[in-house]
Amino acid sequence: MDMHPKPFDALRAPKDMVWPDERRIAVVFNLAYEMWTPGATSGVGPMGNVLAGNTFDPNADSYGQYNARAGIQRLLRIVERHGISASVMTSGMVARQDAEHVRQIVGAGHEIVAHGYAQNLVSPTLTAAQDQASITDTTDLILRATGKRPAGWISPRVTSGTETQRRLVQQGYRWHGDALDDDLPYLQRFAEGDIVAVPMTIDFNDLPHAMRFGRTPRQFVDMFFEALEAIERQPAETIILDIFAHGHCYGRPAAAWAIDEIARRCVERDNLWLTTRTSIADHFLATLPA
Repeated sequence: MDMHPKPFDALRAPKDMVWPDERRIAVVFNLAYEMWTPGATSGVGPMGNVLAGNTFDPNADSYGQYNARAGIQRLLRIVERHGISASVMTSGMVARQDAEHVRQIVGAGHEIVAHGYAQNLVSPTLTAAQDQASITDTTDLILRATGKRPAGWISPRVTSGTETQRRLVQQGYRWHGDALDDDLPYLQRFAEGDIVAVPMTIDFNDLPHAMRFGRTPRQFVDMFFEALEAIERQPAETIILDIFAHGHCYGRPAAAWAIDEIARRCVERDNLWLTTRTSIADHFLATLPA
């Protein structure tokens, strides 16, 4: 017996779908603008060893606070220098505490992606009421800050709870990014309505790259372009490549240059569609039959 019945029907992208101007490779710069609730800290820290007994770690706390204090500003300056619109994954707490900056980000041409109320509120660990509150509060705070509802949602840890995506449909979201199971967008049809899943590619994420694997910023750049050039030598496919940069990790001066170099070199390539997740969702929807 199937213990996990499928909660939705899926409508996949057409096999011949291409991006605008017949491009095959979409590149998204995903910038994480994150906060944690009082008493919680970043799940990773520069010391590596976790303090025993759930002891509050001021080191990890200070490390995470760098995101909103300095790192995200540096990352935004980088993409703006190259004329790139980023998908800025934004905690509800950020919109509450610095609404003016969130409003300025939209004014600069980026999209605000709802990213849960706080990074430590991971949907599968929450009650139904807590998960609903995270969605509702985050949505309302971003609406209040920017004047418009966010179109897209990416959960902390890119991890939905079992009913999170259904709740996003009920809240009027057009797309979510909590999917790793395909190369292209697909439509999820719930009883309550439709939502587009825009899958993530996980190969170029600064946090595991630096904190888990101990790789360097130069390796981050080299790995991206090694993969890109190898993909271009393969039979043509329509794909998405994601670059993830967190303000408290590659938002720091010793690593942010890697994001700058990737952005500079991507802009020089005519075959790439440098875009946002909302634009990907909208393009996919435009390909579907009425």
